[in-house]
Amino acid sequence: MFLDEVKIFVRSGDGGNGLVAFRREKYVPKGGPAGGDGGRGANVVFVVDEGLRTFMDYRYQKKFVAPNGENGMSKGMHGRKSKDLYLKVPPGTVIRDTDTGEILADLVEHKQEVVVARGGRGGRGNCRFATPSNPAPEIAENGEPGEERNLTLELKLMADVGLVGFPSVGKSTLLSITSKAKPKIADYHFTTLAPNLGVVETKDHRSFVMADLPGLIEGASQGIGLGHQFLRHIERTKVIVHVVDMSATDGRNPYEDYKIINSELGEYNMRLLERPQIVVANKMDIPTANENLAVFRKQLKKDKQEVEIIEVSAFTRSNVDNLLYKICDILDNIDPNIMYELDVEEKTMENRVLYKHKPKDETFKITRDDTGAYVVSGPGIERAFLMTDFNRDASVRRFAQQMRSMGVDDKLRERGCKNGDTVRILQGEFEFVE
Repeated sequence: MFLDEVKIFVRSGDGGNGLVAFRREKYVPKGGPAGGDGGRGANVVFVVDEGLRTFMDYRYQKKFVAPNGENGMSKGMHGRKSKDLYLKVPPGTVIRDTDTGEILADLVEHKQEVVVARGGRGGRGNCRFATPSNPAPEIAENGEPGEERNLTLELKLMADVGLVGFPSVGKSTLLSITSKAKPKIADYHFTTLAPNLGVVETKDHRSFVMADLPGLIEGASQGIGLGHQFLRHIERTKVIVHVVDMSATDGRNPYEDYKIINSELGEYNMRLLERPQIVVANKMDIPTANENLAVFRKQLKKDKQEVEIIEVSAFTRSNVDNLLYKICDILDNIDPNIMYELDVEEKTMENRVLYKHKPKDETFKITRDDTGAYVVSGPGIERAFLMTDFNRDASVRRFAQQMRSMGVDDKLRERGCKNGDTVRILQGEFEFVE
């Protein structure tokens, strides 16, 4: 089964908790703090495997959780950091944040990697909090929680040449006689329901990858028929081979078919019409084809379109070699290091994974719930809450100081919070004290 779009959930690992411990060796008279830091949680990393062609690995398993870091230990020993969770994807994978629509990465090269969810840092042990004024602190942090993300994976085939056209015009037959690919071929529409890839080698020992894409119909750019599901695969191709049935065996008009397909390509993405395009007049072994081709050329001239037409018969294999030579000549003049980006702009490989510095978000908001309690929410205050060990008084006092430094206390007073009122942060409930 060809699976080219999936939605999954990923979560990076939590950092390990720091430890409160003290040295009690026989010959160390004053002892001191000896609690180690927790280890870093595992990242979730996508890596390209050129041996994959589909998302079948994600058909049934939709949830991926990376392991947590190890907790800190006594004698100042740090916990072990966890090994990153690697998820393999085929080349041409676009990773998108489902909730925000942001494109996180466009992976096209073998072994290319991108971190989509960073593991939480390990919590600090009490060794980290020792000061001259407090040489034996009973403070340690819990590990930072990992990141959670809903992701959409989309596959855009990595092919040099894409075969487009109406159903049953001979695209699959053309691929089967020029490569070792074995696409399904039958005398009915929409025989091809999934893209097929084949490596084509010419007699002068040049080669390229050609994709047979499912037949398009009018309205495909709006999602009619197979629509967007396979139009996106054309975005990666460097050369478009437009196959037209010149025999008109279904009573169709070859020139109208040609205009409709180009119109759908343009409506889906205008830049597709700027790609090199070869028009293949197929089924020229049928007697009516020559007459239809003459009309086709006449209408092109009338509309002032200069299009190179190559006459072939995929059934008899007539003139197929010349078509392949022409495709290779065009590919030879295209920079092999240039790929077509998501917006179909030409960019180099190095720009396909972009990491941005994101400062910590210390903003928060205060609301009231049905019981009248004040609810404080925000990434910064919630992270501080989760990293606090509330079983120790020193850690609780440190959290109260963090709240004051972030301005939470002042904002609560502005909202009318008074001594004894209830304040909630996540699952925690506190009493406001002046």
